[in-house]
Amino acid sequence: MGYKVVVAGATGNVGREMLNILAEREFPVDEIVALASRKSLGTEVSFGDKTLKTKDLDTFDFTGWDIALFAVGSDATKIYAPKAAAAGCVVIDNSSLYRYDPEIPLVVPEVNPEAVEQYKKRNIIANPNCSTAQMVVALKPLHDRAKIKRVVVSTYQSVSGAGKAGIDELWDQTKGMYVPGQEVAPKKFSKQIAFNVIPHIDVFLDSGETKEEWKMVAETKKILDKSIKVTATCVRVPVFVGHSEAINIEFEEFLDEDEARDILREAPGVMVVDKREPGGYITPIEAVGEYATYVSRIRQDSTIENGLNLWCVSDNLRKGAALNAVQIAETLGNRCLKKG
Repeated sequence: MGYKVVVAGATGNVGREMLNILAEREFPVDEIVALASRKSLGTEVSFGDKTLKTKDLDTFDFTGWDIALFAVGSDATKIYAPKAAAAGCVVIDNSSLYRYDPEIPLVVPEVNPEAVEQYKKRNIIANPNCSTAQMVVALKPLHDRAKIKRVVVSTYQSVSGAGKAGIDELWDQTKGMYVPGQEVAPKKFSKQIAFNVIPHIDVFLDSGETKEEWKMVAETKKILDKSIKVTATCVRVPVFVGHSEAINIEFEEFLDEDEARDILREAPGVMVVDKREPGGYITPIEAVGEYATYVSRIRQDSTIENGLNLWCVSDNLRKGAALNAVQIAETLGNRCLKKG
């Protein structure tokens, strides 16, 4: 016996990817429904070799459904997730709404799979921010070996992290650069994104950091270890899909770069590509469509006593969102629900 699964927000980038990954990983589905807003009602989406017509999220009855994967944004989640949870359906939410609620587990299955068991408090599990998810997958096995004190991370985040509007803006601006009279002014982003980088993701806080940077700090502490000090600079770059991160790590004890490389090679969800030659590293283009979090450029940081640098790349629509949500569903099934 398998699961009755709901995908809410099925017409968006992440919702479509959730359906793709559920099919690819052969998640034990008995019945599946794709939900969307009323304006997208009847839109066709793919689930493996099947085509689903979207139904109305606003009128859907979650009673009798096991798991709902939500990719609808915080405003809609605030309305519909409690309804689903109250009907007995476990919500796995991709928005930021519940990530910082102490009663709701924030889960990356390679890092803290045991946390899914806390779902019973509210019947909701939170999916972390895309930039946090890939980073903690790389940090966890190193933290287990040498205990991390401090992390300094600079991100290079693709426009797909801002949704379809972000992708369209990069595409249209790039074309407009070459066609006089077809220039496209910034709308989704604060400045031109084509041929540019923008050190601004989400809103600015009183501290001077952006909310995206704050998210990485708060979520790393909640998922991995509250004692780790984290500072982040988050940057939007003109890449369609795939987030990259330059990560500097300070440990409590010395960790040799060769041992770190061996540890990461054995770590779940990590793929090491680290040759000290031209092209001996991963870039976002190679990560697109892949499940792994890739780690390259592993090297000692000689400016501090116990330091390492590394380069981390992942498909943000997959590990940063849809894949992690499906992995949460798999972990929930194996540990708690036990169907399929």
